[in-house]
Amino acid sequence: MVRQDGYQFDSFSLEVSIPPLILQNEASLWSYMQSKYGSEPWFREKIHTGCVSIKDALKFSLINPLEKLLDCKSSLCPFRIRLTYTHTKASEGVAKCSDNGGSCKRRKTGESDSIGEGTLSSSVEDESFDFSKLFPKSENEPCNFSYNCSRTPFYFGGRYLKYSRNVSQTRWIIDDERMGEASVEEIIGIKVLQACGGDNYKFHAAGREDIDVRMLGPGRPFILEVQNTRLVPTEQFANDIEKMINKEENKLVRVNNLKLVGSDGWNLMREGEGEKQKQYAALVWTSRPLKDEDFQQVSSLKDLKVAQRTPIRVLHRRSPLEREKIIHWMKMETVAGSSQYFLLHLCTQAGTYIKEFVHGDLGRTHPSIGSILGCRAEILQLDVTDIKMECFLT
Repeated sequence: MVRQDGYQFDSFSLEVSIPPLILQNEASLWSYMQSKYGSEPWFREKIHTGCVSIKDALKFSLINPLEKLLDCKSSLCPFRIRLTYTHTKASEGVAKCSDNGGSCKRRKTGESDSIGEGTLSSSVEDESFDFSKLFPKSENEPCNFSYNCSRTPFYFGGRYLKYSRNVSQTRWIIDDERMGEASVEEIIGIKVLQACGGDNYKFHAAGREDIDVRMLGPGRPFILEVQNTRLVPTEQFANDIEKMINKEENKLVRVNNLKLVGSDGWNLMREGEGEKQKQYAALVWTSRPLKDEDFQQVSSLKDLKVAQRTPIRVLHRRSPLEREKIIHWMKMETVAGSSQYFLLHLCTQAGTYIKEFVHGDLGRTHPSIGSILGCRAEILQLDVTDIKMECFLT
Protein backbone atom coordinates (compact mmCIF):
# COMPACT_ATOMS: atom_id res chain seq x y z
CA MET A 1 0.00 0.00 0.00
CA VAL A 2 2.86 2.39 0.77
CA ARG A 3 4.47 1.76 -2.60
CA GLN A 4 1.15 2.16 -4.42
CA ASP A 5 0.94 5.73 -3.08
CA GLY A 6 4.06 6.55 -5.11
CA TYR A 7 6.22 8.09 -2.37
CA GLN A 8 9.96 8.47 -2.80
CA PHE A 9 11.85 7.64 0.41
CA ASP A 10 15.05 6.08 1.67
CA SER A 11 13.92 5.76 5.32
CA PHE A 12 10.67 5.98 7.25
CA SER A 13 9.39 6.89 10.68
CA LEU A 14 6.73 4.55 12.10
CA GLU A 15 3.82 5.82 14.20
CA VAL A 16 1.27 3.51 15.84
CA SER A 17 -2.13 4.33 17.33
CA ILE A 18 -4.10 1.80 19.41
CA PRO A 19 -7.55 2.01 21.10
CA PRO A 20 -7.55 4.23 24.21
CA LEU A 21 -9.17 1.45 26.25
CA ILE A 22 -6.04 -0.66 25.86
CA LEU A 23 -3.97 2.20 27.25
CA GLN A 24 -6.42 2.54 30.13
CA ASN A 25 -6.23 -1.19 30.86
CA GLU A 26 -2.44 -1.03 30.79
CA ALA A 27 -2.42 1.89 33.22
CA SER A 28 -4.84 0.05 35.49
CA LEU A 29 -2.68 -3.08 35.49
CA TRP A 30 0.43 -1.04 36.25
CA SER A 31 -1.42 0.73 39.06
CA TYR A 32 -2.58 -2.60 40.50
CA MET A 33 0.92 -4.05 40.31
CA GLN A 34 2.35 -1.02 42.01
CA SER A 35 -0.12 -1.25 44.89
CA LYS A 36 0.49 -5.02 45.30
CA TYR A 37 4.24 -5.28 44.76
CA GLY A 38 5.44 -1.71 45.29
CA SER A 39 7.61 -2.69 48.21
CA GLU A 40 9.23 -5.66 46.47
CA PRO A 41 12.88 -5.08 45.35
CA TRP A 42 12.36 -6.70 41.94
CA PHE A 43 9.43 -4.39 41.26
CA ARG A 44 11.25 -1.27 42.42
CA GLU A 45 14.07 -2.17 40.04
CA LYS A 46 11.56 -2.34 37.19
CA ILE A 47 10.33 1.15 38.05
CA HIS A 48 13.85 2.54 37.60
CA THR A 49 14.71 0.57 34.45
CA GLY A 50 11.31 1.15 32.87
CA CYS A 51 8.90 -1.16 31.09
CA VAL A 52 7.99 -1.37 27.43
CA SER A 53 4.42 -0.24 26.85
CA ILE A 54 1.91 -2.25 24.83
CA LYS A 55 2.00 0.44 22.15
CA ASP A 56 5.80 0.37 21.90
CA ALA A 57 5.84 -3.44 21.93
CA LEU A 58 3.49 -3.46 18.94
CA LYS A 59 5.59 -0.83 17.19
CA PHE A 60 8.85 -2.73 17.78
CA SER A 61 7.29 -5.94 16.46
CA LEU A 62 6.32 -4.18 13.21
CA ILE A 63 9.50 -2.26 12.44
CA ASN A 64 11.74 -5.14 11.32
CA PRO A 65 9.18 -6.69 8.93
CA LEU A 66 8.45 -3.25 7.48
CA GLU A 67 12.15 -2.54 6.99
CA LYS A 68 12.47 -5.76 5.00
CA LEU A 69 9.34 -5.13 2.94
CA LEU A 70 10.29 -1.52 2.13
CA ASP A 71 14.02 -2.27 1.81
CA CYS A 72 15.07 0.67 3.99
CA LYS A 73 15.72 1.50 7.63
CA SER A 74 13.46 3.14 10.16
CA SER A 75 14.62 6.43 11.67
CA LEU A 76 13.42 9.86 12.74
CA CYS A 77 12.80 11.35 9.32
CA PRO A 78 10.29 13.53 7.42
CA PHE A 79 8.49 10.55 5.83
CA ARG A 80 6.00 9.02 8.28
CA ILE A 81 3.90 5.86 8.11
CA ARG A 82 1.04 5.87 10.60
CA LEU A 83 -0.79 2.65 11.51
CA THR A 84 -4.11 3.02 13.33
CA TYR A 85 -5.85 0.13 15.09
CA THR A 86 -9.46 0.45 16.26
CA HIS A 87 -12.04 -1.96 17.68
CA THR A 88 -15.78 -1.60 18.14
CA LYS A 89 -15.84 -3.10 21.65
CA ALA A 90 -12.88 -0.97 22.71
CA SER A 91 -14.72 2.15 21.54
CA GLU A 92 -17.80 1.10 23.48
CA GLY A 93 -15.66 0.68 26.59
CA VAL A 94 -14.30 4.22 26.26
CA ALA A 95 -17.85 5.53 25.71
CA LYS A 96 -18.99 3.90 28.95
CA CYS A 97 -16.10 5.54 30.78
CA SER A 98 -17.18 8.91 29.36
CA ASP A 99 -20.77 8.31 30.50
CA ASN A 100 -19.45 7.82 34.03
CA GLY A 101 -18.02 11.33 34.24
CA GLY A 102 -15.08 11.24 31.85
CA SER A 103 -12.93 8.52 33.49
CA CYS A 104 -13.35 4.89 34.47
CA LYS A 105 -13.81 4.42 38.23
CA ARG A 106 -13.60 1.49 40.62
CA ARG A 107 -15.87 1.83 43.62
CA LYS A 108 -15.71 0.22 47.05
CA THR A 109 -17.48 1.34 50.21
CA GLY A 110 -18.36 4.72 48.70
CA GLU A 111 -14.82 5.60 47.57
CA SER A 112 -13.37 5.66 44.08
CA ASP A 113 -9.97 5.74 42.39
CA SER A 114 -9.27 6.90 38.84
CA ILE A 115 -7.83 4.30 36.50
CA GLY A 116 -4.61 5.24 34.80
CA GLU A 117 -3.30 7.70 37.41
CA GLY A 118 -0.27 5.48 38.17
CA THR A 119 -1.09 4.85 41.84
CA LEU A 120 -3.95 3.37 43.83
CA SER A 121 -5.41 4.64 47.07
CA SER A 122 -4.57 2.61 50.17
CA SER A 123 -8.32 2.16 50.66
CA VAL A 124 -8.37 -0.43 47.86
CA GLU A 125 -7.70 -3.86 49.32
CA ASP A 126 -5.90 -6.42 47.18
CA GLU A 127 -8.36 -9.18 48.06
CA SER A 128 -11.41 -7.19 46.96
CA PHE A 129 -10.03 -6.10 43.59
CA ASP A 130 -11.37 -8.13 40.67
CA PHE A 131 -8.30 -8.39 38.45
CA SER A 132 -10.33 -9.88 35.58
CA LYS A 133 -12.21 -6.59 35.14
CA LEU A 134 -9.06 -4.95 33.91
CA PHE A 135 -9.40 -6.69 30.55
CA PRO A 136 -12.25 -7.12 28.07
CA LYS A 137 -13.48 -10.62 27.41
CA SER A 138 -11.83 -12.59 24.65
CA GLU A 139 -13.02 -11.32 21.26
CA ASN A 140 -13.37 -13.19 18.01
CA GLU A 141 -13.77 -10.02 15.97
CA PRO A 142 -10.53 -8.65 14.53
CA CYS A 143 -9.57 -5.04 15.09
CA ASN A 144 -9.87 -2.56 12.22
CA PHE A 145 -6.68 -1.38 10.61
CA SER A 146 -5.99 1.76 8.61
CA TYR A 147 -2.83 3.47 7.50
CA ASN A 148 -1.71 6.71 5.98
CA CYS A 149 1.57 8.16 4.79
CA SER A 150 2.67 11.75 5.15
CA ARG A 151 5.73 13.88 4.69
CA THR A 152 6.71 17.14 6.33
CA PRO A 153 6.32 20.12 3.94
CA PHE A 154 8.95 21.26 1.48
CA TYR A 155 9.50 25.00 1.02
CA PHE A 156 10.39 26.71 -2.25
CA GLY A 157 11.67 30.28 -2.14
CA GLY A 158 12.08 32.69 -5.01
CA ARG A 159 10.89 35.96 -6.54
CA TYR A 160 7.94 36.47 -8.80
CA LEU A 161 7.28 39.09 -11.47
CA LYS A 162 3.74 40.00 -12.53
CA TYR A 163 3.23 41.55 -15.95
CA SER A 164 -0.56 41.83 -16.06
CA ARG A 165 -2.84 44.46 -14.50
CA ASN A 166 -5.60 41.87 -14.22
CA VAL A 167 -3.86 39.25 -12.08
CA SER A 168 -4.19 39.24 -8.28
CA GLN A 169 -1.50 37.97 -5.96
CA THR A 170 -3.80 35.38 -4.33
CA ARG A 171 -7.08 33.85 -5.45
CA TRP A 172 -9.71 36.60 -5.08
CA ILE A 173 -13.42 35.74 -4.93
CA ILE A 174 -16.18 38.25 -4.09
CA ASP A 175 -19.82 37.08 -3.94
CA ASP A 176 -18.89 33.89 -5.80
CA GLU A 177 -17.38 35.95 -8.63
CA ARG A 178 -13.72 35.71 -9.47
CA MET A 179 -11.73 38.94 -9.61
CA GLY A 180 -9.09 38.99 -12.32
CA GLU A 181 -8.17 36.38 -14.88
CA ALA A 182 -5.73 34.48 -12.64
CA SER A 183 -3.55 34.79 -9.55
CA VAL A 184 0.18 34.53 -8.90
CA GLU A 185 -0.54 32.02 -6.16
CA GLU A 186 -2.32 29.62 -8.52
CA ILE A 187 0.00 30.02 -11.51
CA ILE A 188 3.06 29.13 -9.40
CA GLY A 189 1.44 26.91 -6.77
CA ILE A 190 -0.46 24.54 -9.08
CA LYS A 191 2.60 23.95 -11.28
CA VAL A 192 4.84 23.13 -8.31
CA LEU A 193 2.14 21.03 -6.64
CA GLN A 194 1.60 18.89 -9.73
CA ALA A 195 5.32 18.43 -10.30
CA CYS A 196 5.89 17.34 -6.68
CA GLY A 197 2.77 15.18 -6.40
CA GLY A 198 1.69 17.01 -3.23
CA ASP A 199 -1.68 17.28 -1.50
CA ASN A 200 -1.88 21.04 -1.07
CA TYR A 201 0.14 24.25 -1.02
CA LYS A 202 0.28 27.58 0.79
CA PHE A 203 1.62 30.78 -0.72
CA HIS A 204 3.45 33.37 1.42
CA ALA A 205 4.87 36.63 0.00
CA ALA A 206 6.79 39.62 1.34
CA GLY A 207 3.93 42.09 1.06
CA ARG A 208 1.51 42.44 -1.84
CA GLU A 209 0.60 44.70 -4.73
CA ASP A 210 -2.90 45.57 -5.92
CA ILE A 211 -4.41 43.59 -8.78
CA ASP A 212 -3.88 46.50 -11.21
CA VAL A 213 -0.22 47.00 -10.23
CA ARG A 214 2.58 45.23 -12.07
CA MET A 215 5.51 43.70 -10.18
CA LEU A 216 8.71 44.33 -12.18
CA GLY A 217 12.45 44.54 -11.54
CA PRO A 218 14.01 41.58 -9.68
CA GLY A 219 10.59 40.57 -8.35
CA ARG A 220 8.86 40.11 -5.00
CA PRO A 221 10.19 37.47 -2.56
CA PHE A 222 7.86 34.57 -1.81
CA ILE A 223 7.84 31.14 -0.17
CA LEU A 224 5.66 28.28 -1.39
CA GLU A 225 4.90 25.56 1.16
CA VAL A 226 4.05 22.23 -0.50
CA GLN A 227 2.42 19.65 1.77
CA ASN A 228 2.83 15.87 1.66
CA THR A 229 4.82 15.53 -1.56
CA ARG A 230 5.26 12.11 -3.15
CA LEU A 231 8.52 13.12 -4.79
CA VAL A 232 11.60 14.42 -2.99
CA PRO A 233 12.51 17.65 -4.82
CA THR A 234 16.11 18.64 -5.48
CA GLU A 235 17.77 21.90 -6.55
CA GLN A 236 17.73 20.69 -10.16
CA PHE A 237 14.05 19.87 -9.75
CA ALA A 238 13.44 23.48 -8.61
CA ASN A 239 15.35 24.80 -11.65
CA ASP A 240 13.24 22.67 -13.98
CA ILE A 241 9.99 23.93 -12.43
CA GLU A 242 11.17 27.54 -12.80
CA LYS A 243 11.84 26.98 -16.52
CA MET A 244 8.45 25.30 -16.94
CA ILE A 245 6.60 28.25 -15.35
CA ASN A 246 8.56 30.80 -17.38
CA LYS A 247 7.74 29.01 -20.65
CA GLU A 248 4.00 29.58 -20.22
CA GLU A 249 2.56 31.21 -23.34
CA ASN A 250 0.38 33.78 -21.54
CA LYS A 251 3.45 35.41 -19.89
CA LEU A 252 1.38 36.68 -16.96
CA VAL A 253 3.88 35.66 -14.28
CA ARG A 254 7.57 34.83 -14.20
CA VAL A 255 9.70 33.26 -11.47
CA ASN A 256 13.33 34.04 -10.64
CA ASN A 257 15.81 32.10 -8.48
CA LEU A 258 13.43 29.34 -7.39
CA LYS A 259 15.17 27.11 -4.84
CA LEU A 260 14.55 24.81 -1.92
CA VAL A 261 14.72 26.70 1.38
CA GLY A 262 14.36 25.89 5.06
CA SER A 263 13.81 27.93 8.19
CA ASP A 264 16.58 30.31 7.13
CA GLY A 265 14.42 31.36 4.18
CA TRP A 266 11.56 32.26 6.51
CA ASN A 267 13.90 34.28 8.72
CA LEU A 268 15.36 36.20 5.79
CA MET A 269 11.93 37.12 4.46
CA ARG A 270 10.52 38.14 7.84
CA GLU A 271 13.56 40.16 8.84
CA GLY A 272 13.54 42.05 5.56
CA GLU A 273 9.80 42.80 5.48
CA GLY A 274 9.92 45.51 8.14
CA GLU A 275 13.10 47.18 6.88
CA LYS A 276 12.70 46.91 3.13
CA GLN A 277 12.49 49.86 0.78
CA LYS A 278 10.36 49.76 -2.35
CA GLN A 279 10.72 51.61 -5.62
CA TYR A 280 7.84 52.54 -7.91
CA ALA A 281 7.07 54.12 -11.24
CA ALA A 282 3.68 55.87 -11.52
CA LEU A 283 1.95 57.58 -14.44
CA VAL A 284 0.37 60.75 -13.01
CA TRP A 285 -2.03 63.37 -14.41
CA THR A 286 -2.30 66.89 -12.98
CA SER A 287 -5.09 69.42 -13.38
CA ARG A 288 -2.69 72.12 -14.60
CA PRO A 289 0.33 72.19 -16.90
CA LEU A 290 3.62 71.50 -15.16
CA LYS A 291 6.60 73.84 -15.06
CA ASP A 292 10.32 73.26 -14.65
CA GLU A 293 10.08 74.52 -11.09
CA ASP A 294 7.61 71.70 -10.29
CA PHE A 295 10.11 69.08 -11.43
CA GLN A 296 12.89 70.71 -9.41
CA GLN A 297 10.74 71.07 -6.30
CA VAL A 298 9.68 67.41 -6.22
CA SER A 299 13.18 66.12 -7.01
CA SER A 300 14.70 68.18 -4.18
CA LEU A 301 12.62 66.47 -1.48
CA LYS A 302 14.59 63.84 0.47
CA ASP A 303 13.38 61.60 3.31
CA LEU A 304 10.01 63.33 3.30
CA LYS A 305 7.82 62.33 6.27
CA VAL A 306 4.23 61.58 5.31
CA ALA A 307 1.28 61.02 7.67
CA GLN A 308 -1.18 58.49 6.25
CA ARG A 309 -4.52 57.58 7.76
CA THR A 310 -5.90 54.22 6.68
CA PRO A 311 -7.10 54.75 3.08
CA ILE A 312 -10.83 54.91 2.41
CA ARG A 313 -10.55 52.06 -0.10
CA VAL A 314 -9.31 49.59 2.56
CA LEU A 315 -11.19 50.87 5.62
CA HIS A 316 -13.60 47.94 5.38
CA ARG A 317 -10.78 45.51 6.19
CA ARG A 318 -8.10 47.58 7.99
CA SER A 319 -8.10 49.32 11.36
CA PRO A 320 -8.49 53.14 11.22
CA LEU A 321 -4.95 54.18 12.19
CA GLU A 322 -2.51 56.93 11.28
CA ARG A 323 0.96 55.85 10.21
CA GLU A 324 4.06 57.90 9.50
CA LYS A 325 6.00 56.80 6.43
CA ILE A 326 9.09 58.12 4.68
CA ILE A 327 9.51 58.96 1.00
CA HIS A 328 13.28 58.60 0.57
CA TRP A 329 13.55 60.24 -2.85
CA MET A 330 11.49 61.20 -5.90
CA LYS A 331 12.17 62.06 -9.51
CA MET A 332 9.73 63.34 -12.15
CA GLU A 333 10.10 62.41 -15.81
CA THR A 334 8.31 64.21 -18.62
CA VAL A 335 5.93 62.43 -20.97
CA ALA A 336 6.47 63.43 -24.60
CA GLY A 337 3.67 65.51 -26.08
CA SER A 338 1.97 66.47 -22.81
CA SER A 339 2.51 69.04 -20.06
CA GLN A 340 -0.06 67.50 -17.68
CA TYR A 341 1.25 63.90 -17.60
CA PHE A 342 4.50 62.77 -16.04
CA LEU A 343 6.22 59.63 -14.72
CA LEU A 344 6.93 59.72 -11.00
CA HIS A 345 9.81 57.53 -9.82
CA LEU A 346 10.08 57.19 -6.05
CA CYS A 347 11.64 55.13 -3.28
CA THR A 348 9.60 54.68 -0.10
CA GLN A 349 9.52 52.95 3.25
CA ALA A 350 7.68 49.61 3.28
CA GLY A 351 3.94 49.96 3.85
CA THR A 352 3.51 53.33 2.15
CA TYR A 353 0.25 53.73 0.24
CA ILE A 354 1.48 55.11 -3.10
CA LYS A 355 -1.89 55.80 -4.73
CA GLU A 356 -2.97 57.87 -1.72
CA PHE A 357 0.38 59.67 -1.63
CA VAL A 358 -0.32 60.90 -5.15
CA HIS A 359 -3.96 62.05 -4.87
CA GLY A 360 -4.09 62.73 -1.11
CA ASP A 361 -7.13 60.55 -0.34
CA LEU A 362 -9.34 63.56 0.52
CA GLY A 363 -6.72 64.90 2.89
CA ARG A 364 -6.12 61.61 4.70
CA THR A 365 -2.52 61.55 3.39
CA HIS A 366 -0.44 64.67 3.93
CA PRO A 367 1.62 65.90 2.27
CA SER A 368 0.79 64.42 -1.13
CA ILE A 369 1.92 65.07 -4.68
CA GLY A 370 -1.27 67.07 -5.18
CA SER A 371 -0.64 69.28 -2.14
CA ILE A 372 3.05 69.72 -3.03
CA LEU A 373 2.20 70.85 -6.58
CA GLY A 374 -0.84 72.82 -5.44
CA CYS A 375 -3.25 71.11 -7.84
CA ARG A 376 -5.29 67.98 -8.32
CA ALA A 377 -3.18 64.90 -9.06
CA GLU A 378 -4.46 61.48 -10.14
CA ILE A 379 -2.50 58.25 -10.53
CA LEU A 380 -3.31 56.37 -13.74
CA GLN A 381 -0.91 53.42 -13.62
CA LEU A 382 1.51 52.05 -11.04
CA ASP A 383 4.40 49.58 -11.19
CA VAL A 384 6.62 48.21 -8.43
CA THR A 385 10.11 48.40 -9.92
CA ASP A 386 12.23 47.07 -7.04
CA ILE A 387 11.98 45.60 -3.54
CA LYS A 388 15.17 46.14 -1.59
CA MET A 389 15.54 42.80 0.23
CA GLU A 390 18.48 40.44 0.25
CA CYS A 391 16.57 37.16 0.18
CA PHE A 392 16.32 35.00 -2.96
CA LEU A 393 18.31 37.36 -5.17
CA THR A 394 20.77 34.67 -6.36
